[in-house]
Amino acid sequence: MHNNVDTLFEHLWDNYLEVTPSAVKVHELLGSTQKDDVINDHIALRTFNIEKVGLEKLASHFKAVGYTECGEYHFEAKKLYAKHYEHQDPTKPKVFISELLVEKCSEELQAIVKDMVEQIDESAVTAENFLYSGTHWRVSHETYKKLLAESEYAAWMSAWGYRANHFTVSINYLKNFTTIEAVNQALKDNGFELNTSGGEIKGSPEVLLEQSSTLADHQNVQFNDGEFSIPSCFYEFALRYAKPDGEIYTGFVAASADKIFESTNAR
Repeated sequence: MHNNVDTLFEHLWDNYLEVTPSAVKVHELLGSTQKDDVINDHIALRTFNIEKVGLEKLASHFKAVGYTECGEYHFEAKKLYAKHYEHQDPTKPKVFISELLVEKCSEELQAIVKDMVEQIDESAVTAENFLYSGTHWRVSHETYKKLLAESEYAAWMSAWGYRANHFTVSINYLKNFTTIEAVNQALKDNGFELNTSGGEIKGSPEVLLEQSSTLADHQNVQFNDGEFSIPSCFYEFALRYAKPDGEIYTGFVAASADKIFESTNAR
């Protein structure tokens, strides 16, 4: 386990950049090549609700560097359960971890997922690098497509494994932009495609959180039966509003998160 929260996020960021080259362009666009000027609101990780690699196993890595559990979320249609975590230092990124409720899926999907998880070395899950260790298995592109037909989430996991599914720019801290509309317009003007599921902007000032995201980059993955280009990771943008007590809202809105998951859908 990492003893330092900043080191952990540096590794997660470097690993994310390997498959999300557009993130660098986003930083340049938002007025800075210094990554410290772009504050990360949160990251998200995916897993399966199989005890060996369940949500709590991932969370333990963050708890070890000062995170505590703050909220839970249910996504019935996508068969997902999630929790979010916050650090005692509010400037540190929030963490959103979800897991696929495997037993609610088809027997075929369950068998594929169980096979993947069985290939993970028990000690790998507690190793310092687990959260950015990628896949511990190899699947065929045929298997990936089978999973994709039932659960985009499971298919993404089969190809990418353990890594940050996205980082999130905190619009609250940007120097050159104050609204999510302005950020979205700048992205579109520079050729980025946005996730329009549920509208370009998910959420509203009324729910104290507005979110938007790019569509995932496409990267080549070496499957058992060849190399194929598939969606990798994306970049999200979040603007948070103050609650009636004046404190900035730090939670998540399930209806919006549900649509953000679709940023990795194939297009």
